[in-house]
Amino acid sequence: MNAEFAEVKKGTQRKAVTRVKTGLVFPFADPCISVLLCIPCLKTSAPSAFISLRSQDETEARRQPKRPPEQVSAAVFSFLSWDMTTAPNAPSAGIAPLPYKIATLCDLRDKDGRMLLLRRLKAPNFGMVSPIGGKLDVHTGESPAQCARREIAEEAGIDVPIGRLHLLGMISETAYEGKTHWLIFYYRVLGPVWVEPRQMREGELAWFHKHELTGLPVPETDRLIIFPQVDKHEAEYLAGRAERPGFFAVHIDCDEAGKTPENPSGLRWTVEQ
Repeated sequence: MNAEFAEVKKGTQRKAVTRVKTGLVFPFADPCISVLLCIPCLKTSAPSAFISLRSQDETEARRQPKRPPEQVSAAVFSFLSWDMTTAPNAPSAGIAPLPYKIATLCDLRDKDGRMLLLRRLKAPNFGMVSPIGGKLDVHTGESPAQCARREIAEEAGIDVPIGRLHLLGMISETAYEGKTHWLIFYYRVLGPVWVEPRQMREGELAWFHKHELTGLPVPETDRLIIFPQVDKHEAEYLAGRAERPGFFAVHIDCDEAGKTPENPSGLRWTVEQ
C-alpha cells in the first residue's frame, strides 16, 4: 500500500490525517472517523478505499456525545465522492495531463565517423534531422536495448547484436513540443556499420559529419544539450583511451513558458549524472 497514515491531537479532539503518495494531505475534524485511502496501481480502473470507524477513547467519550450512525456515514461518503481535481496542489480542472512515452535513439557511425540521421516525415520532429529510433513496445515488455535493436533492424536494415549497443545516455523531457513527456534511452552502436542512404516511409536516411550538423534542421534539444553530452562522454572512447563511451543522464524542461529574451529556446536542463 503506497500510503502513510498518522494522527495528530488538537485540543481534546483527535484529528485523523491521511497522507497519500501524491503528497496531498486530507484532514478530518470528525473525532470518530478515519478514512484510509489506498492508492491503486496503474492497471486498476478506479481507486479503492478502506474505511475505519474508530471509537473515541474513554476520556473523550465522556466529554462528547457519540455521533449518530447516519451522520458518520454521510461524512464518509462525502469524502469518497470528493473531486480530487479541486484538491490543493492538484492539476487545474479541465487540463488533461500529457502522455508519458518511452523511446530509444540509436547513434550509428560509419568508418569515417559520420552519423546516420533520418530526415523525419512524421511527428515528433517533423521535417527535422535526428538519429533513428522509436518507442518501446510496452505491451510485450520489451527492454530498451531490445527496442534499439528492433528499430535499427526496421529502419536501417541491419542486425546489431545487443552486445554492441552501449547505453550512452538517458534523457527525460518535460512537455516536448507541448504534447508529450519523454524518457529516452540513447544507444551508441560500438564499431562502424554501413547502411545505404535511402528514402523510406519514415523519411530519408543519410550520413553526415558532425561539422555538417550546423546547417541542418536539428531539434534544439539535440543541438544544445544531447549532442554536446554525447561528444563529452565519448571523447575518451574515440581517442582510443577507453573500451566504451561513458554515460550521462539529463533532464530537459521543454515548457515554452521558460522562453525569455535571454533564453529564446525556453529550454532549461539539469545534468543529473
